[in-house]
Amino acid sequence: MPTQDTEERREYYRIEDRVALEILPAEAHGNNEPPALPRQFSLLADLHLLDFESQHLLRQIAEHNRTLASYLKVQNKRMDLLGQALVQGLLAGMGPERSVTLSEGGVSFVHDRALAEGTQVLLKMVLLPQGLGLLLPARIGRCDPQAGGGYEVATEFEALTEAQRQLLARHILQKQALERRLAREHLQGD
Repeated sequence: MPTQDTEERREYYRIEDRVALEILPAEAHGNNEPPALPRQFSLLADLHLLDFESQHLLRQIAEHNRTLASYLKVQNKRMDLLGQALVQGLLAGMGPERSVTLSEGGVSFVHDRALAEGTQVLLKMVLLPQGLGLLLPARIGRCDPQAGGGYEVATEFEALTEAQRQLLARHILQKQALERRLAREHLQGD
Protein backbone atom coordinates (compact mmCIF):
# COMPACT_ATOMS: atom_id res chain seq x y z
CA MET A 1 0.00 0.00 0.00
CA PRO A 2 1.55 3.34 -1.01
CA THR A 3 2.24 5.87 1.67
CA GLN A 4 0.99 9.44 1.51
CA ASP A 5 4.53 10.60 0.62
CA THR A 6 4.63 8.14 -2.29
CA GLU A 7 1.23 9.35 -3.50
CA GLU A 8 2.34 13.00 -3.29
CA ARG A 9 5.55 12.27 -5.22
CA ARG A 10 3.50 10.70 -8.02
CA GLU A 11 1.63 14.00 -8.41
CA TYR A 12 4.76 15.84 -9.53
CA TYR A 13 5.47 16.21 -13.22
CA ARG A 14 8.74 14.57 -14.24
CA ILE A 15 11.11 15.68 -16.99
CA GLU A 16 14.14 14.12 -18.61
CA ASP A 17 16.99 16.59 -18.23
CA ARG A 18 20.76 17.01 -18.22
CA VAL A 19 22.32 18.55 -15.12
CA ALA A 20 25.65 18.83 -13.39
CA LEU A 21 25.27 16.80 -10.22
CA GLU A 22 27.52 16.14 -7.27
CA ILE A 23 26.49 13.94 -4.33
CA LEU A 24 27.76 15.07 -0.93
CA PRO A 25 27.36 13.06 2.28
CA ALA A 26 24.96 14.76 4.67
CA GLU A 27 26.59 13.33 7.82
CA ALA A 28 29.74 15.30 7.14
CA HIS A 29 27.60 18.38 7.65
CA GLY A 30 25.49 17.16 10.55
CA ASN A 31 26.33 20.26 12.59
CA ASN A 32 23.73 22.15 10.51
CA GLU A 33 26.43 24.23 8.86
CA PRO A 34 26.27 24.26 5.07
CA PRO A 35 29.22 22.65 3.31
CA ALA A 36 31.94 24.87 1.93
CA LEU A 37 30.92 25.53 -1.66
CA PRO A 38 32.82 27.23 -4.44
CA ARG A 39 32.07 30.94 -4.48
CA GLN A 40 30.76 30.64 -8.04
CA PHE A 41 28.13 28.15 -6.90
CA SER A 42 26.96 30.42 -4.10
CA LEU A 43 26.85 33.41 -6.46
CA LEU A 44 24.70 31.50 -8.96
CA ALA A 45 22.31 30.41 -6.23
CA ASP A 46 22.07 33.98 -4.93
CA LEU A 47 21.48 35.43 -8.43
CA HIS A 48 18.60 33.06 -9.10
CA LEU A 49 17.11 33.51 -5.67
CA LEU A 50 17.16 37.30 -6.07
CA ASP A 51 15.60 36.96 -9.51
CA PHE A 52 12.85 34.77 -8.06
CA GLU A 53 12.21 37.13 -5.16
CA SER A 54 12.04 40.20 -7.40
CA GLN A 55 9.61 38.88 -10.02
CA HIS A 56 6.52 40.16 -8.21
CA LEU A 57 8.13 43.61 -7.88
CA LEU A 58 8.85 43.71 -11.60
CA ARG A 59 5.20 42.86 -12.34
CA GLN A 60 4.05 45.69 -10.06
CA ILE A 61 6.41 48.15 -11.73
CA ALA A 62 5.16 47.04 -15.16
CA GLU A 63 1.60 47.94 -14.16
CA HIS A 64 2.64 51.55 -13.54
CA ASN A 65 5.63 52.18 -15.77
CA ARG A 66 6.22 49.96 -18.82
CA THR A 67 9.36 51.79 -19.87
CA LEU A 68 11.03 51.24 -16.51
CA ALA A 69 9.90 47.60 -16.48
CA SER A 70 11.39 47.08 -19.96
CA TYR A 71 14.66 48.61 -18.86
CA LEU A 72 14.77 46.39 -15.76
CA LYS A 73 14.10 43.30 -17.89
CA VAL A 74 17.11 44.19 -20.05
CA GLN A 75 19.23 44.55 -16.92
CA ASN A 76 17.95 41.16 -15.78
CA LYS A 77 19.06 39.64 -19.09
CA ARG A 78 22.50 41.15 -18.59
CA MET A 79 22.70 39.48 -15.17
CA ASP A 80 21.64 36.18 -16.76
CA LEU A 81 24.54 36.47 -19.21
CA LEU A 82 26.96 37.05 -16.33
CA GLY A 83 25.47 34.04 -14.58
CA GLN A 84 26.05 31.91 -17.69
CA ALA A 85 29.71 32.95 -17.67
CA LEU A 86 29.93 31.83 -14.01
CA VAL A 87 28.34 28.51 -14.94
CA GLN A 88 31.07 27.69 -17.44
CA GLY A 89 33.75 27.98 -14.76
CA LEU A 90 31.70 26.04 -12.23
CA LEU A 91 30.89 23.18 -14.58
CA ALA A 92 34.57 22.58 -15.23
CA GLY A 93 34.99 21.63 -11.55
CA MET A 94 31.84 19.50 -11.22
CA GLY A 95 32.49 16.92 -13.90
CA PRO A 96 30.37 16.01 -16.90
CA GLU A 97 26.65 16.63 -17.18
CA ARG A 98 24.46 13.60 -16.59
CA SER A 99 20.99 12.57 -17.64
CA VAL A 100 18.41 12.64 -14.85
CA THR A 101 14.69 12.42 -14.32
CA LEU A 102 13.72 15.48 -12.31
CA SER A 103 10.59 16.53 -10.45
CA GLU A 104 9.76 18.81 -7.54
CA GLY A 105 9.80 15.71 -5.33
CA GLY A 106 13.19 14.29 -6.24
CA VAL A 107 15.67 13.23 -8.89
CA SER A 108 16.77 9.87 -10.26
CA PHE A 109 19.98 9.13 -12.10
CA VAL A 110 22.55 6.45 -12.89
CA HIS A 111 25.51 6.43 -10.52
CA ASP A 112 28.78 4.48 -10.68
CA ARG A 113 28.52 3.06 -7.16
CA ALA A 114 25.79 1.88 -4.83
CA LEU A 115 24.28 4.28 -2.30
CA ALA A 116 22.54 2.85 0.75
CA GLU A 117 18.77 3.29 0.76
CA GLY A 118 17.59 5.68 3.45
CA THR A 119 20.91 7.57 3.50
CA GLN A 120 20.66 11.34 3.71
CA VAL A 121 22.73 13.24 1.15
CA LEU A 122 23.14 16.75 -0.17
CA LEU A 123 22.68 17.11 -3.91
CA LYS A 124 24.70 19.90 -5.44
CA MET A 125 23.01 20.53 -8.79
CA VAL A 126 23.40 23.01 -11.57
CA LEU A 127 20.30 23.09 -13.76
CA LEU A 128 21.07 23.93 -17.35
CA PRO A 129 21.08 26.01 -19.48
CA GLN A 130 20.28 28.88 -17.10
CA GLY A 131 22.90 27.70 -14.60
CA LEU A 132 20.67 27.52 -11.56
CA GLY A 133 22.80 26.27 -8.66
CA LEU A 134 20.94 24.42 -5.90
CA LEU A 135 22.12 22.55 -2.82
CA LEU A 136 19.23 20.27 -1.89
CA PRO A 137 18.88 17.87 1.04
CA ALA A 138 17.66 14.46 -0.11
CA ARG A 139 17.26 10.86 0.99
CA ILE A 140 18.15 7.83 -1.13
CA GLY A 141 14.85 6.10 -1.80
CA ARG A 142 16.03 3.38 -4.12
CA CYS A 143 19.33 2.06 -5.53
CA ASP A 144 19.04 -0.75 -8.08
CA PRO A 145 21.92 -2.37 -10.00
CA GLN A 146 21.74 -1.95 -13.79
CA ALA A 147 22.48 -4.72 -16.29
CA GLY A 148 25.07 -2.61 -18.13
CA GLY A 149 26.80 -1.50 -14.94
CA GLY A 150 26.16 1.28 -12.49
CA TYR A 151 23.14 1.81 -10.27
CA GLU A 152 19.80 3.49 -10.86
CA VAL A 153 19.42 5.83 -7.86
CA ALA A 154 16.17 7.55 -6.93
CA THR A 155 16.22 10.33 -4.35
CA GLU A 156 13.52 12.25 -2.54
CA PHE A 157 14.08 15.89 -1.68
CA GLU A 158 13.68 16.72 2.00
CA ALA A 159 12.86 20.01 3.70
CA LEU A 160 13.12 22.22 0.62
CA THR A 161 12.54 25.89 1.15
CA GLU A 162 9.63 27.43 -0.72
CA ALA A 163 12.11 29.33 -2.90
CA GLN A 164 13.94 26.10 -3.82
CA ARG A 165 10.65 24.38 -4.66
CA GLN A 166 9.52 27.34 -6.78
CA LEU A 167 12.84 27.49 -8.63
CA LEU A 168 12.61 23.77 -9.39
CA ALA A 169 9.01 24.16 -10.54
CA ARG A 170 9.92 27.07 -12.81
CA HIS A 171 12.80 25.11 -14.35
CA ILE A 172 10.53 22.10 -14.97
CA LEU A 173 7.82 24.28 -16.56
CA GLN A 174 10.37 26.03 -18.79
CA LYS A 175 11.82 22.68 -19.90
CA GLN A 176 8.34 21.30 -20.55
CA ALA A 177 7.40 24.39 -22.62
CA LEU A 178 10.62 24.06 -24.64
CA GLU A 179 9.93 20.39 -25.36
CA ARG A 180 6.38 21.21 -26.52
CA ARG A 181 7.63 24.02 -28.75
CA LEU A 182 10.29 21.79 -30.32
CA ALA A 183 7.73 19.01 -30.88
CA ARG A 184 5.35 21.50 -32.52
CA GLU A 185 8.14 22.82 -34.77
CA HIS A 186 9.11 19.25 -35.68
CA LEU A 187 5.53 18.46 -36.68
CA GLN A 188 5.28 21.63 -38.75
CA GLY A 189 8.59 20.82 -40.47
CA ASP A 190 7.38 17.39 -41.64
